[in-house]
Amino acid sequence: MNKKKKPFLGMPAPLGYVPGLGRGATGFTTRSDIGPARDANDPVDDRHAPPGKRTVGDQMKKSQAADDDDEDLNDTNYDEFNGYAGSLFSSGPYEKDDEEADAIYAALDKRMDERRKERREQREKEEIEKYRMERPKIQQQFSDLKRKLAEVTEEEWLSIPEVGDARNKRQRNPRYEKLTPVPDSFFAKHLQTGENHTSVDPRQTQFGGLNTPYPGGLNTPYPGGMTPGLMTPGTGELDMRKIGQARNTLMDMRLSQVSDSVSGQTVVDPKGYLTDLNSMIPTHGGDINDIKKARLLLKSVRETNPHHPPAWIASARLEEVTGKLQVARNLIMKGTEMCPKSEDVWLEAARLQPGDTAKAVVAQAVRHLPQSVRIYIRAAELETDIRAKKRVLRKALEHVPNSVRLWKAAVELEEPEDARIMLSRAVECCPTSVELWLALARLETYENARKVLNKARENIPTDRHIWITAAKLEEANGNTQMVEKIIDRAITSLRANGVEINREQWIQDAEECDKAGSVATCQAVMRAVIGIGIEEEDRKHTWMEDADSCVAHSALECARAIYAYALQVFPSKKSVWLRAAYFEKNHGTRESLEALLQRAVAHCPKAEVLWLMGAKSKWLAGDVPAARSILALAFQANPNSEEIWLAAVKLESENNEYERARRLLAKARSSAPTARLKKCPHSTPLWLLLSRLEEKVGQLTRARAILEKARLRNPKNPGLWLESVRLEYRAGLKNIASTLMAKALQECPNSGVLWSEAVFLEARPQRKTKSVDALKRCEHDPHVLLAVAKLFWSERKITKAREWFHRTVKIDSDLGDAWAFFYRFELQHGTEEQREEVKRRCENAEPRHGELWCATSKDIANWQRKIGEILVLVAARIKNTF
Repeated sequence: MNKKKKPFLGMPAPLGYVPGLGRGATGFTTRSDIGPARDANDPVDDRHAPPGKRTVGDQMKKSQAADDDDEDLNDTNYDEFNGYAGSLFSSGPYEKDDEEADAIYAALDKRMDERRKERREQREKEEIEKYRMERPKIQQQFSDLKRKLAEVTEEEWLSIPEVGDARNKRQRNPRYEKLTPVPDSFFAKHLQTGENHTSVDPRQTQFGGLNTPYPGGLNTPYPGGMTPGLMTPGTGELDMRKIGQARNTLMDMRLSQVSDSVSGQTVVDPKGYLTDLNSMIPTHGGDINDIKKARLLLKSVRETNPHHPPAWIASARLEEVTGKLQVARNLIMKGTEMCPKSEDVWLEAARLQPGDTAKAVVAQAVRHLPQSVRIYIRAAELETDIRAKKRVLRKALEHVPNSVRLWKAAVELEEPEDARIMLSRAVECCPTSVELWLALARLETYENARKVLNKARENIPTDRHIWITAAKLEEANGNTQMVEKIIDRAITSLRANGVEINREQWIQDAEECDKAGSVATCQAVMRAVIGIGIEEEDRKHTWMEDADSCVAHSALECARAIYAYALQVFPSKKSVWLRAAYFEKNHGTRESLEALLQRAVAHCPKAEVLWLMGAKSKWLAGDVPAARSILALAFQANPNSEEIWLAAVKLESENNEYERARRLLAKARSSAPTARLKKCPHSTPLWLLLSRLEEKVGQLTRARAILEKARLRNPKNPGLWLESVRLEYRAGLKNIASTLMAKALQECPNSGVLWSEAVFLEARPQRKTKSVDALKRCEHDPHVLLAVAKLFWSERKITKAREWFHRTVKIDSDLGDAWAFFYRFELQHGTEEQREEVKRRCENAEPRHGELWCATSKDIANWQRKIGEILVLVAARIKNTF
């Protein structure tokens, strides 16, 4: 048995073995393998087969088409690099040599992938970093805030309130919807209501209308018809078919409103769409629905009018705002294709594209718009190298030689010598550009600059800046005598060429000359135009306003020129001399002030204040003999002036010349016939001193009688009434003091001193009401404003109190009490800088009046103290018991 057994039995078949292949027993099929024969039109066994697969022939065609699809060898399916899209040998057997070949190719691919792995991973890492930088994650956006959580203490963390449920009761406890099956009769009834009737129901014509089916109802007044509508009158049932028809009708109406029925072209202004878009685009990643609406709106504009540049620009900016930069670039490039002659579209495309791509876009824009200055400027801005910028601008000037903007940009990049050469060519190409002419004149020498400006005047005879520049040129080279002539010739020439001389423009030019240091030019311009276009009766008022305006603009030489011209026209006006003197005192030098005052007293010798200002200036400078000589001249001009006598006495006493001061006072008493040196039987201070003397010795009744007698002698005197009120208040009789204050306010209703005292006579709850009444009566009285400031101070309203103190000292800077209270307030509630500011302003104001101020300043112990020292002393005496 073993000898007869074949050796290959039980062994695996060799590779590629097919049984029966050697004896030809392969490749045939019997009927039992495929079943009974069928005709092509015989139906298949599947009764539910879809159309196209219900017969044997249909399925055979389908399988043949599938085989053809597997091996599509058409030329359209062939690629030069990849070959056919499908595999040519997919239908063949997959043998061992195929597997070995695939393994070899896989090893090669792995080897090549390892060679490029490091570079590929680096590139992918950079792309991911760039993407994360442009669109960071939420956790990255809040990383800095999360780091700050480390600084939160445990107490702060525990004090964070718990998050409650902010929903309402219905949202917190939703009720499940109940579903009830609908009976078939409901559907049948509604199907009947949707039918169309071709005949009239006899019930509808029996009574000439529709008889309602409910007993006791009313017949409809309309004979023989049903009311059309979406809801039947009796049942309230809704016809969904009619709702759909109405919706379609409404949509047709809206479409017909925005489109032309003939050509289909839109009749809506596209700018309106873009205007609406500006309010729809979110600036902080807002609601996505708004972005979708804006995108849809812009798409409609682009499709309706594809050659409208703003539509493409707005679309690109919308995508840029939403973070889709590549989509924005694609849209704007599409816009350049549709609108190749639009500067704005090309510039927007260059802005959105990165560096090298932007240069390519600008180059393409130049080919379409070779005359566009803005595109050339953008091309120069994209270049980083100075030489490249120069090359671009010079190429631009070849195409657009008459562009002032291009010439200015090109000149700015050149050295001074090359810039001069370019400007000489620029003024030839642009002879009407004042800026180029002036720039060339600045780079030329003195002689050449004069020639350039003369040539500029010939080309542009109507521009004032050329004349002003010529005057500044002469002044800079020391030829100041020509400045006045040039400005006069400028006015004459411009008028001859029909140019209206605008006074405000020329004054503004003079202010610019002043700031540039051209003093002679600015003064010449002021003298030439200051009187143009002004009525004779308005000259003084207008010129003083112009001088104040120049001072506000820091154009001091212009203001000085205005004062000098005004003094030439009005040499005897004391007010003009005073304004000019105060200007020199605040903004000039001591020498200029003294020179002005010498001229002033020569023209206005009777003006005592001018003499006194001159003497004080000399005294402050330490030149006492000069001050004495000025006062001696003042005596000659004003022999009986009490102010000059007192100034002379003060000058001697301040310099410890007491004997000379006594002699001057004796001489003054004998020669000065003023009221203050005579007997004053009706003097209020004397009555006050007498009553206080009686009060001091304890004679309260006698002091009260003296004040009553004084009030009879001097009716409507607020000072006497105030002393009467205070007398009763110091005696502890507050009711009598309030009664007297009411009588005083009836007799002197507009006295700010009385109203300020009345505010603090009231109890604290009524003080605010009283202060309102005081402000109604005396709105601009410094005593009332001071009382309001003290009221806010007492209520610890620091900001309001400081504001009212500022108002008080602004209205009356001579009231020393206001400055003292202000300084005391800053000592308690202000900073060192604020205290120094109040003190500095008080020293500049030099206050001389005020009850507390005069009591300290006129004290013999303080007779040589300065203003700042007196301010500190008065503030120290103030007790804020109000």
